Amino acid sequence: MPTIVIIGAQWGDEGKGKIVDFLTEKCDYVVRFQGGCNAGHTIVVGNEKYILHLLPSGILHKNKKCIIANGVVLDPSVLLKEIDILRSKGIEVDNNLFIAKHCHLVMPYHIAIEEQMEKRNKIGTTKKGIGPSYTEKIARNGIRMIDLLYPEVLKSKIKANLELINFLLKNLYGVKSLYEEEIFNQYIEYAEKLKKYIVDTDIIINQAIDNGQNILFEGAQGTLLDIDHGTYPYVTSSNTIAGSACTGTGISPKKIDKIIGIVKAYTTRVGEGPFPTEIKDSLGENIRKKGKEYGATTGRPRRCGWLDLVGLKHALRINGFTGIAVTKLDILDGIETLKVCVGYKYGDVILEDFPKELEIFHNCTPIYEELPGWKESTAGIKDYEKLPQNAKNYLQFIEDFLKVKLQIISTGQKRDEIIIKEFPL
Repeated sequence: MPTIVIIGAQWGDEGKGKIVDFLTEKCDYVVRFQGGCNAGHTIVVGNEKYILHLLPSGILHKNKKCIIANGVVLDPSVLLKEIDILRSKGIEVDNNLFIAKHCHLVMPYHIAIEEQMEKRNKIGTTKKGIGPSYTEKIARNGIRMIDLLYPEVLKSKIKANLELINFLLKNLYGVKSLYEEEIFNQYIEYAEKLKKYIVDTDIIINQAIDNGQNILFEGAQGTLLDIDHGTYPYVTSSNTIAGSACTGTGISPKKIDKIIGIVKAYTTRVGEGPFPTEIKDSLGENIRKKGKEYGATTGRPRRCGWLDLVGLKHALRINGFTGIAVTKLDILDGIETLKVCVGYKYGDVILEDFPKELEIFHNCTPIYEELPGWKESTAGIKDYEKLPQNAKNYLQFIEDFLKVKLQIISTGQKRDEIIIKEFPL
């Protein structure tokens, strides 16, 4: 039985939530392994839309075990709100959710400090405290889920961390300090509500794999936002690539069977940073409106552009995709000519690979192949052969360029608006 890693292949917002939700039907466990509530996975079931920030997308299925693993940084207030919303809709959480003991917490002072940092140096973060939480983790000062169960340990760690944070807030940023007792009392309340979920998730995951159960590892954000391999510094604060499924959960690389890259049929980006294929005219705005390209976490409008196969080739090389899923094909319906980026030009130099130097990337111009579009609607189509020929040609061009199997095509938001060319399980 396979273990499958789902990875965003672009700058996030590729539609990973829907693909995870769809594949969960055949899986036993869904594991979230990195990121925090800066991610937003949108899933439509019937006429109901769910936006999940921390809970794995498999939580909407009955009797599926969902794990928030150690690579995630978790804001308890956000998680508890999500749980309450799902309970109000009759969705079982208590028997299906497990949280790693060594999962780090997002604290109120992380959010406070990130808000001030973003004012000084605009990166385009969600201001959810994700970066400072990871910073504290790496500095070995972080507070973990297990600390919630030991009040004296929790209190001492909050006190120690606030000494530095309050100094910065007051003396560097000129804003008011935060109160130790207030934060401690708040997190003790969270502890009472969350303690039943806190377990050794690495043991559970490895036992499930050894028992031959199907495991789906759900990534957040996208490859081009990876802290090491993305467009630094305009990136997120975690490793978003397939290798992070191992470090973020505690499994061996030998236990991963398949890696599926999720590719939007065009490209979007939220926040700051270079974006060579961005469409800055009315067409870009039309794609944004038709595709409802607004951030699930912040509501910010996403920048829209043509498909960038150079970036996808970079993502393929780093992740080792065994297959890809293309989403939002229907958003391209009715566009007369489609452009696809197959290289970059920097001055007189042709670049076939993703540049590491931000200064170069900022000044690259895309080299396009033009493909004829299609007038027919692809919305809701479930049979590959019923797609317009030009839509099939577009998909084949992607597959041929990347030299990787196209396995899944999404033709709408709903769970059943999907084409399966080759089932990955």
